[in-house]
Amino acid sequence: MFKKLLQPLRITRLYFYALHLMLLLALTSVIVLLSGHRFDFPSLFFPKEGIVTVAHRGASGYAPECTLASYRLGVRMKADYIEIDLQETKDGQLVAMHDKTVNRTTNGTGRVKNMTLAELQSLDAGSWFNDKYPIYAREEYASERVPTLREIFEAFGKNTRYMLETKDPEEYPGMEEKLWALVEEFDLKAHVAVQSFSKESLVKIRSWDKDVPLFQLLWYNRTARISQAMLTEIGGYANGIGVNYLRIDESYVHKVKASGLLIYPYTVNYQVNMENTVNWGVDGVHTDFPDRFREVIAELDNGEV
Repeated sequence: MFKKLLQPLRITRLYFYALHLMLLLALTSVIVLLSGHRFDFPSLFFPKEGIVTVAHRGASGYAPECTLASYRLGVRMKADYIEIDLQETKDGQLVAMHDKTVNRTTNGTGRVKNMTLAELQSLDAGSWFNDKYPIYAREEYASERVPTLREIFEAFGKNTRYMLETKDPEEYPGMEEKLWALVEEFDLKAHVAVQSFSKESLVKIRSWDKDVPLFQLLWYNRTARISQAMLTEIGGYANGIGVNYLRIDESYVHKVKASGLLIYPYTVNYQVNMENTVNWGVDGVHTDFPDRFREVIAELDNGEV
């Protein structure tokens, strides 16, 4: 009996790895508790899945932008987020529309804020796409209407995540309150991020929720430059920035990331540009073609590009 006790304990390889995994998880939990921050476990163990695909106005390369058809395609193509630009109607309803007017993407004319929801939803929001992009045209797109944020939430629920943009919030006092009320009504706090060119809009939302991902949008007319002071300021209320891809380069991306902020360039539609963003180390990309971007990521991971 004593001889058996003196023999070395045999530990199987499976037990060895399981023990170390439990120790790693325990150590990670302690770090998270001490830091007080939410931790993204998938990003820890699956870093290659960390590049986020944002379906820009839905999969708008294949279907009329900011319509349920476009958002359905974005979800079907496994985009991490569907991006929703928000305007407000004359009777106070939040709707998905990028432009201030309906002129470009419907058969009507006029400003969104001067139209009631009924007037807005009487318009054809899809035929323009069929005319402009006949290769992707579908007869059913002619029946697409401008959806409300409520209708989008009802359609997709928790089956996707939403990148919500407050467009021109200075023209729509109380827009953020209406947005957040809908997020809470549908229990979607863990499924939304918010972006805006308006710092004030983002600061207001941050005051209601310390965990919701917020992105400060930036636009450059020439080669992008950003100071450390500005990065520090943005980091005080937001998690990252969204910036027009054609004005940035690898050094810009590295500077932003070194400051602790995320960077999601927009709008990246060509393969060479998609490859650049991945190689530069961006955290996410806005694209009209989410399926193409996911293919580029897969090809780079497999060394095919």
